[in-house]
Amino acid sequence: MEWNKKVAVITGAGGVLLSAYAKELASKGVKIAALSRDIKHARHTADEINSAGGAAKAYACDVLDKENLAKTEEQIYRDFGQYHILINGAGGNMPNANTTNEIFKPEDLNNPDVCSFFDLDSKEVEKVFAVNFLGTFLVTQIFAKRMLGVKGATIINFSSMAAQTPMTKVLGYAAAKAAIDNYTKWLAVHFAEHGLRVNAVAPGFFLTNQNRALLTNPDGSLTPRSNKVIANTPMKRFGEPRDLFGVLSWLCDEDASGFVTGSIIAVDGGFQAYSGV
Repeated sequence: MEWNKKVAVITGAGGVLLSAYAKELASKGVKIAALSRDIKHARHTADEINSAGGAAKAYACDVLDKENLAKTEEQIYRDFGQYHILINGAGGNMPNANTTNEIFKPEDLNNPDVCSFFDLDSKEVEKVFAVNFLGTFLVTQIFAKRMLGVKGATIINFSSMAAQTPMTKVLGYAAAKAAIDNYTKWLAVHFAEHGLRVNAVAPGFFLTNQNRALLTNPDGSLTPRSNKVIANTPMKRFGEPRDLFGVLSWLCDEDASGFVTGSIIAVDGGFQAYSGV
């Protein structure tokens, strides 16, 4: 594929995983529109790309603000012309959408220090669902229109291994990522006759700014939950950003994956494949 003729729009480009892949794409010659709710994070990614000889521009963008998205899309088109790759990387979880314990115990009901299933705040669960699912839906609604009929146009969503094998505690996050899987397949069918491929990657456990405090102690050692994660990951390690590069680049390349659409690709060190015994 002639990477230097491509333009990629990436939401969540200020995060650990998406900033790393933005730089990987830029090293191939792809021009990058780096979107983040916090412009400082997007600029950091764009500055690193430009300093390395690539081409990138940062945009402040709230994936839940349709008017803001429309204005951002118009500006990106003015800045770069036709874009070919859309990566919906914005997402995340919120502590108040989680239960305290993995398994329900009757005594949890009267314990003010425990958030049981019955204590979950529906507003917080709604926020998690919004940033993960609606943030993907709205971005696609705004950007996909200009991608229809464009050779090599592709959309990549970010799911999670929690979508198919729900993790304990994170009810809102797991449900939202399950919605991403369903949405990815629905959209792939909807646009298949118009040359627009839609797929998703489902990362396993990667250390990011959002989860580092939950997975590691201040001294860098693993938390009890992390020990369970590693014990159930056959490759016995966390993922690193570079572990996503191959599958993402494959999905971006119409010469390599031109007949692939509606697929959810796991990148999880075997986590979903392992039964625990």
